[in-house]
Amino acid sequence: MQTKLADWAQNTADGPEIAGILGRCTHCGFCLATCPTFQILGDELDSPRGRIYQMKAVFEGIAPSRETQRHLDRCLTCLNCETTCPSGVEYGKLLDAGRRVVVERTRRSLRERMLRAGLRRLMGSHWFGVLYRIGRRARPLLPPALQSKITRPRAAGTLPAHPERHARQVLLLANCVQPAMMPSIDAATRRVLDAVGVGARVVGGSGCCGAINFHLDAQDAARRQMRANVDAWLPLLESGEAEAVVINATGCGGFIKDYARHLRHDPDYAERAGRLVPRIRDIAEFLAPMTDVLRARMRRAPGRAAFQVPCTLQHWQGLRGTTERLLQGLGFELQPFADSHLCCGSAGSYSITQPDLSRALRARKLAAIEATRPDTIVSANIGCIGHLQAGTDTPVKHWIECVDEVMRNSGQPAPQRFTAR
Repeated sequence: MQTKLADWAQNTADGPEIAGILGRCTHCGFCLATCPTFQILGDELDSPRGRIYQMKAVFEGIAPSRETQRHLDRCLTCLNCETTCPSGVEYGKLLDAGRRVVVERTRRSLRERMLRAGLRRLMGSHWFGVLYRIGRRARPLLPPALQSKITRPRAAGTLPAHPERHARQVLLLANCVQPAMMPSIDAATRRVLDAVGVGARVVGGSGCCGAINFHLDAQDAARRQMRANVDAWLPLLESGEAEAVVINATGCGGFIKDYARHLRHDPDYAERAGRLVPRIRDIAEFLAPMTDVLRARMRRAPGRAAFQVPCTLQHWQGLRGTTERLLQGLGFELQPFADSHLCCGSAGSYSITQPDLSRALRARKLAAIEATRPDTIVSANIGCIGHLQAGTDTPVKHWIECVDEVMRNSGQPAPQRFTAR
């Protein structure tokens, strides 16, 4: 695609990269076939190719409109288009830059600004847990739209005693919403890691990965969170006190694996972030070499399950097949279903900022999954799990919870009591 950037865009640090990405787009249209929003809306402006045209116009000097922003907002950032693109167009990088420029040059409505600011402040605050517990108690009194966001409580269970006794140690993310919504996921993760001889802990100073702020118009705030995590994790990894940061939420994992790009212009953190990223592991990626050890502790089959592959696992991290092979090796009877490569509509805060599109995508996903009549739907990301569960009576769990449940019902010794944060 022939491109001539405006002077203001050429003179930015990202100018050459933006021009290169735009230049690689050949208008082929392969991305339209795998774009969830285009399939729902049928409007090319809500497809990757259409959004690229709109961003190209902005970077060439045409002032963006609120309509431009609306089309960019509707993108789920699933990056299915990148997996499909034969020309290697790095759409996600372009979208990050395009959204930032459009936010700077347009003004959202007061309602949108309040919603986004409220989500940023609430989901990144300790008050989230307090309000979520209140919401659970008052769930029958809430409007249906809010009820669907409140998951039913799951017992966290117990944690292994003295995880520090293990020679192998890893760090866990202090996820911003998962401990309040589903503490059972973190507890199950620690128990499963303990079963293969790995101790796990959250370290002081670490916190939210930054994705919520980044995707809700607060990229500078997100970078502060990234720097805090680099400071908390890197010294322990490089001293040998821990071998990896193991992530059990693929949305967080996909974002953290991109820290080096987001901090590339930071003279103090660019190189440090580059050293951190290779030490980030998805929980399935980390456990895959230990499949036989886990299987030996599972004395019954987990049963029929449909694995919903989060976009942040298959398209962001390029780990499609890793979790599936692990689950099959552990005895799961995985049920294939149509369009498994398409987004479920969760996409972080997208289900709140774009509720109609999000629900339409969820309905399509659940129709495909439930046609296989699984006993359980399993996934690997807190957002996908909560979003899907709100639309079905079939149990939706993190796959690590299912592995842990089978192991605990196989006569394993009970660890010490765990109190959720």
